[in-house]
Amino acid sequence: MTASLLRTPAPRAASAHAPARMPAAVQAIALSEPLPGFPGHREYVLVPAEEGGTLFWLQSLAPDGPRFLAVRAGAFFPDYAPVLPIAVCDELDLADVAEAQLFCLVTVLDGDVATATANLRAPLVVHPDTHRARQVVLVDGTHPIRQPLIR
Repeated sequence: MTASLLRTPAPRAASAHAPARMPAAVQAIALSEPLPGFPGHREYVLVPAEEGGTLFWLQSLAPDGPRFLAVRAGAFFPDYAPVLPIAVCDELDLADVAEAQLFCLVTVLDGDVATATANLRAPLVVHPDTHRARQVVLVDGTHPIRQPLIR
């Protein structure tokens, strides 16, 4: 991809790397494209799984819909600043990549939390005001699919 097709986050002050607290409330989101493998599900809620505002359930609104564990990316990976395609920013009406909320889906093998990994290659990008969202598969190979989730 050429640089004209990508939008890089603006440099941040050192204090901006500290994770911002999100309200411990349920947030409805509408995916512009369904998650891979779940074509009938575009309406979800992010439900806090703990009080700290870092761990969430991404739950489909459909009664038989999928549920995923997700983390606020900045809480576990403060330097995580993926380069997003301009088309995605335009689609979500994000004037600045830094205003997006980034979540990573988490895998826990056999229920052992010590094995938990986050998918940094395909973040869920959420516009904080409109609650429109999209999972973006990053093609540059910079970020791993299974990054250990250790704080």
